[in-house]
Amino acid sequence: MTETEIAAMRDSLWQSFAEAARSDGKRIKEVNERSMSFGGVTMKYGMKIIGEPGENGLYPLYIALHGGGQDETGEINESQWNHMAVYYLDEIESGIYINPRAVRDTWDCHSNPESFPLYDRLIENMILLRGADPNRVYLLGFSAGGDGVYQISPRMADRFAAFNMSAGHPNGIELDSLYNTPIQLQVGQNDISYGRNTVTPEYGVKLSGLSKKYGGGYEHRVNIHLDRGHNFADYDGKEHLIAAEPDLFDGKSPVTPVSARTGAVSFLRRHVRNPLPDTVVWNLGVRAGMRDVESFYWLSAPKTVNEGVIKAVCERESNSVVIGTDGRVSGDFSVLLSSRMLDLGSDVRITVDGETYEYTPKPDIGIMEKTLAERCDPDYIFEDEVSLSRLRSL
Repeated sequence: MTETEIAAMRDSLWQSFAEAARSDGKRIKEVNERSMSFGGVTMKYGMKIIGEPGENGLYPLYIALHGGGQDETGEINESQWNHMAVYYLDEIESGIYINPRAVRDTWDCHSNPESFPLYDRLIENMILLRGADPNRVYLLGFSAGGDGVYQISPRMADRFAAFNMSAGHPNGIELDSLYNTPIQLQVGQNDISYGRNTVTPEYGVKLSGLSKKYGGGYEHRVNIHLDRGHNFADYDGKEHLIAAEPDLFDGKSPVTPVSARTGAVSFLRRHVRNPLPDTVVWNLGVRAGMRDVESFYWLSAPKTVNEGVIKAVCERESNSVVIGTDGRVSGDFSVLLSSRMLDLGSDVRITVDGETYEYTPKPDIGIMEKTLAERCDPDYIFEDEVSLSRLRSL
């Protein structure tokens, strides 16, 4: 089967799948009522469509998370949710702007276990029913919304093109999985609560360290807004004073100022997702257990595999995949194969932790249908998959 024939199959599958989904009464109701339910909770959201779609006929999608957090009455979160309906809006020239309401009024309001499958569903619905571009999906948030960006980004990095975190706290999250997804971190110089002003640049240093460890990736920017506390302007295209050397910021030493544009939206819209990157780093210890999705870019593993880190590299010229693990991966995992990455008409060499296997791909319509249904994303249709256990049995 030629690449042209496989591409035609992918297109046909997507058109049929999308047509059926667009007549799904449940999805239609969710979008019309701006509300989705899962696991006993409901996520409401506001939606505005701004301007005209891009050259491909699709809109960028911006998902903006409100502040608040632990809130016994829910009044603060409700107020912050209403404010987020317009907070970043003026900077969007073209796009779908979504502001979800946290499903619970807890300190981790945007990262409750049920939240993650609801973000999947939200993105799917916007792609299928509102013309969102799956390669231009962005996440941004302020305060508790920034906490949410930290928690969502490594668990769902393959869904997004870029992230902006403002005035939030990472709560110890590991960011290894952000190899391919740029992130901007912003904080006020005087935002001392929970050490936000110092932990933010520390995470910038962590990202630089990960880039050295894994040989690239982890594009990021850190903006420390001078003479500002918890609140600062991250919503406009103007220039603001920030620390010239954020990696050196410790909250005590003198700071050199520099003027720069720090708008969240302007940072995000510069980036487009590459759904099939040559290199994938996946920290399996950072997963959202209630999601149905078990894949990450072109790797897949059952949800029970929840320890260890995989680095996988697709070497297109040699028609091979080279995988290294940290020795802690707690179960079997698979490589998803696409003719957009490799020649599936020839044997593919797959090396895992120094052991090399020759695999003969066999494009399978069932696998194509399964992988499409899993993420409802036309760029994540794969023609074949092979697990480590299967390779070892060949």
